[in-house]
Amino acid sequence: MPDRKIDFSDIPEMSDAQLRAMRRVGRPTLGEVARQLIAIRIDPQLLNDLRKEAEQHHVGYQTLIHEILAKHAHKQPA
Repeated sequence: MPDRKIDFSDIPEMSDAQLRAMRRVGRPTLGEVARQLIAIRIDPQLLNDLRKEAEQHHVGYQTLIHEILAKHAHKQPA
């Protein structure tokens, strides 16, 4: 059923106290600024290898990719 066909008329409005108590749902920001969501294409075997390596280091594979990219970006040119 499309949202426009849903009858919301019987749902009471939230009080100011309820609205103040609401919190954002989702992953917390890491550091002072939230990380930016991007989409990249990675060879399936490479992604599989990264996931295995991340598991060995007990981190998420996206965290591992972030660390690898950060190390590369901060290298001083030879």
